[in-house]
This record gives sequence, C-alpha cells and structure tokens, in this order.
Amino acid sequence: MHLAYPAVLAALLFCVGLYGVLARRNAILVLMSVELMLNAVNLNLVAFDVWLRDTLHSGQALTLFTIAIAAAEIGIGLAIVLAVHRNRGTSDIDRLRDTAETDDAEALPETPGADDTDHRDTATPADGPGGNAGTTEKNAGTTKQHTGRTKKAEATA
Repeated sequence: MHLAYPAVLAALLFCVGLYGVLARRNAILVLMSVELMLNAVNLNLVAFDVWLRDTLHSGQALTLFTIAIAAAEIGIGLAIVLAVHRNRGTSDIDRLRDTAETDDAEALPETPGADDTDHRDTATPADGPGGNAGTTEKNAGTTKQHTGRTKKAEATA
C-alpha cells in the first residue's frame, strides 16, 4: 500500500478539523473538530508505522497514548461545556467572556470610598457560596431582631 493514500486522507481530516475549530461557534462542535484533528494524527502515526515496518510498533504505541489523551480531553471538555451552559445558558463561544470582562466593573464607583454600597451581583470567594444575598439576609434578620427588641422595650416602658 502506498503511503500517499493515508497521508492525503489524514491531511484532509486535519484540514476539516482545523476549519471546524476556527469557524464554529458551538463549543461541542469545536471539541468534535479537535477530535478530527487528533484522529488525523493517529492515522499518520499508524500509516508511518506500517510503512517503516517498525518492529517495536512505536507509531501504534503513540496512537494509544493519543487516544487516551483524546478521551481525557473530551471528558474534561464536555464537563466544562456543561458547567458553562448551566451557568450562562449558552455554549456559544463568542458570547462567553472571561470573568475579568464583566460589566459589573462599570457599575462600581469610580473613587474609592465614594459609595459604600456593594454593587456586585455575583459571588466572590470572600462572600462564600451564597454571595452577597446571604450577607444581606443576615443583616436584615439582625435588623429585625433589634427592632423587635426595641419595640418590646418601648412596650414595657
């Protein structure tokens, strides 16, 4: 068998995968395109292993490592895509932004100390898992308790 046939097929697969990575907006389709690119590399490894008649079959051994890496990449990649889809409601890559690019930074006061209220809507590590809402509820509950004590004290006086 000629080496040109699997090499051309691998080049076509790689080009289709590269086009998918560069042109697609859906994260799952991008992951599928990366898999096509990895399969093109696997095809080249096996084709060159057969063509060189390697006694150790190192091309096939490298193909097994590549398959293992691809499986791990798909598992982690799909977990990340599902988590992002649950949080943001979309898997469109163009709509996803880095957390540093949020519009919340524009809502914060420009001078420090000018406004003591907290304008953040998202949870930060300092806020804990409940975000600012838990802090507000705790403060509101404390205020209600103090008001109740004040009313009781006024009623007895």
